Amino acid sequence: MIDKHIKNIIFDFGGVILNINPLITYNRFNKLGLANLYEGIEFSNPDEALLLYEKGLISSNDFREKLKEKLSHPIEDCEIDEAWNAMLLDIPIERVVLLNKLKTKYNTYLLSNTNEIHYIAYTNLFKQNFGYPLSNLFNEAYFSFMLHLNKPNKEIYQYVINQNSLVAEETLFIDDSIVNIEGAKAVGLKTHHLTANETINDYFNHSIN
Repeated sequence: MIDKHIKNIIFDFGGVILNINPLITYNRFNKLGLANLYEGIEFSNPDEALLLYEKGLISSNDFREKLKEKLSHPIEDCEIDEAWNAMLLDIPIERVVLLNKLKTKYNTYLLSNTNEIHYIAYTNLFKQNFGYPLSNLFNEAYFSFMLHLNKPNKEIYQYVINQNSLVAEETLFIDDSIVNIEGAKAVGLKTHHLTANETINDYFNHSIN
């Protein structure tokens, strides 16, 4: 049951709203000869391309070129993009219905560690499927590559708090990463760690009726 004092909810995106399967991208990268760079959803050296790209510190073209440098054979940009986007699955309609309902009762926000290639793919897909922008589901939506900040660094949580004049103790943060949950706790946010066997619909089932 959601705390009665909660007025604001901040959602993670991938694994919380958007279904993802990083293994698909791993397998696609393996076929391209890039598997040695990729472990789960992070490159083996987190200081390299992915982390920089997620924070918007390198461009999409720079990201692709850094991958190409690791290969001994030529590869097209579209092959990289298709493999990179392969992990992005669907947003179940029941989650969209829930988010629209929650927005009538709470101030809702999106806070996602993401990158430009993924952002273009899933925002386009959402609009095609539902007929309006993804951002309409929330009061505000924040993406790491646009802010040059990422979770779990406390600065990104504090940015959202400050931009919207939120009271941390009245704000619930939901994420499927325990590391990101701990980062949110560090700035005083209330949190819920969404586990692999739970969906946001499960969590809110008895809270908004």
